[in-house]
Parts: sequence; C-alpha cells; structure tokens
Amino acid sequence: MIECKNLTKRFNKFVAVDDLSFIANKGEVLGFLGPNGAGKSTTMKMITGFLQPTSGQINVCGIDLFQDPLGVKNKIGYLPEGAPSYDEMRVCDFLRFIAQMRGISKELVATKVDEVVDRMSLEKVYYQRIETLSKGFKRRVGLAQAIIHDPEVLVLDEPTDGLDPNQKHDVRKLITSMAKDKTIILSTHILEEVHAVCDRAIIIADGRIVADNSPSELENMSRYHNAVTFDADIDFSLLENIKNMSCVRDVEYKAKWKKTTVFPAQGIYIFDEISDFLKKNKISVTRLTMEAGRLDEVFRNITLGKNTQKNKEVA
Repeated sequence: MIECKNLTKRFNKFVAVDDLSFIANKGEVLGFLGPNGAGKSTTMKMITGFLQPTSGQINVCGIDLFQDPLGVKNKIGYLPEGAPSYDEMRVCDFLRFIAQMRGISKELVATKVDEVVDRMSLEKVYYQRIETLSKGFKRRVGLAQAIIHDPEVLVLDEPTDGLDPNQKHDVRKLITSMAKDKTIILSTHILEEVHAVCDRAIIIADGRIVADNSPSELENMSRYHNAVTFDADIDFSLLENIKNMSCVRDVEYKAKWKKTTVFPAQGIYIFDEISDFLKKNKISVTRLTMEAGRLDEVFRNITLGKNTQKNKEVA
C-alpha cells in the first residue's frame, strides 16, 4: 500500500531524511519512532505530498506520487502535527467544508459529517468555533477530517497528542478498528502506544532507519527481556548464590525497596529456576514477576548508545 525507495530530503546542507526505504502493507499499523528531529514528520510530509523529496520514489496504493499527486492524496487521510485548521470556522462548518473538498457528494455530506462527529465524540462542540476548543478537542477535529472520506491509507502524526487518558484509549481503539482494511502509519513518542496499536515499529535516528521490528521483537532486544523481579528481604550471600547460577547474567538489588531484579543469560527463561531457589531457601516474597522487556531501554540504546555517528552535513 505504501512503498518508499531511497527517500532523501535535504534542506541546504542539512540532511533530514537519508536514503529511507520501507514498505507498509494493507491491514498494518506501522509506528514511526525516533527522537525529536529524527526525520519522522518530514517523512510523513513527503508521503502525503506536502513536501517534495530531494530524491527517491514514493508509491501509494500502486500510484506514483510524482506522476499523479492528486491521485495519491485522494487515497490518503492525513493528520499533521499540531492539527492545523481554520480557527474562525465552527466545527460543523469545517467538517462540511472538508467533506466537499474531498469530493463527497452533496447527498452524503451530512451523513459523513454525522458519522465522524459520532466516532470522535464531537457532539458537545459541534457548533463551537475551532479557536475556542481545547487542545484535545482540536486533535479530535483533526482526526475527524482525516477519516471523513474513508481513505485507504491514514498518516497520523502524534494522533493522541494533547488527549487525556480516556480520549487516548478511544483513539487507539478507533485506530485498531480501522486497521483491518487500511494501512496506517503513525508517528509517536509515546512508547505505550506502540504496544497498544502497532503491528510493527520503525525507529529512525538522524534520518536513517536503525530498527524495523515488531514490538515484541524490540522487547526481546532489551536486557530486561525475561528478567525476573521479586520483592523480599534477602541476605547478600543468597544474592551472590543467585548471581553465580549458570542461567543468570547479573543481579540488581535496590535496598530501599528490597527489590531484586535477576537478568537472564542471553534472555533465556529463568522464572522457574528463580522461583524454585526462593522456595528452597524459604524466602518470603511479596511479589514475583517476569518482564517482557522495556521498549524505552531499547529505544535509548538504538538512538543514543548505538548512534550512527552521522554528522548530517554533506559536501
């Protein structure tokens, strides 16, 4: 549904996106992750035709963006960063205007507007001017305009930015429900959002792809993958015994909370071994858990610890 080949964007000598290539398939929610300035929003702007690439190729639903930009834009729903809109317009007038601009027939405009108002829970602000809305409601209006024409591809830049926890849950639920027959690319800095909605995550640093994996595959890269944590009052000699187990790589103990984390050798499953050890030594445990892995740690390692060392200057 979306294919980018050798996508590059330069602003004078600054390289914002550097030879990016990836494919997003139908029914897939693809998360774009990366630190600020990594090139996420620039890539999205190029895919939607908002920004002209310096070089490279973009195909959306089999249409070459450079040969038929209008054809591509008809296939895409786009929520830019900041959800820009016409502040002086009322929500109802703005959505009717977008419906007309999207080529929806006059007979269906009212129906389509009512549908997105209901999906985004905009009834209470229907007649309000957009400039009077809270940041959360402005974001929901932005999402409404992106989906009003039922596009095959959705490009969402920070779709839950400014929303409260309940609103975030509703938007994520909406994204998941729409993903069955659409291709969705979303940029986010909220790692829990990757777990909640994404089938796959691309991590970008310095304009380059540094990881392309499923959320579970990224978690497997964490030192916390299959780590066992327990809360107990335990002698240091027993901690040393745990550390010397062949299946254990390291042990971390936080005395203030009497919390011990046992890191497995090469991410292997050690829960049973640690549980048996605690029982054998009659250690009273108030909590015993095993971690899947920590995306925030993997994100930091990939974007900082394993920096590409690219200086982003070109001759």
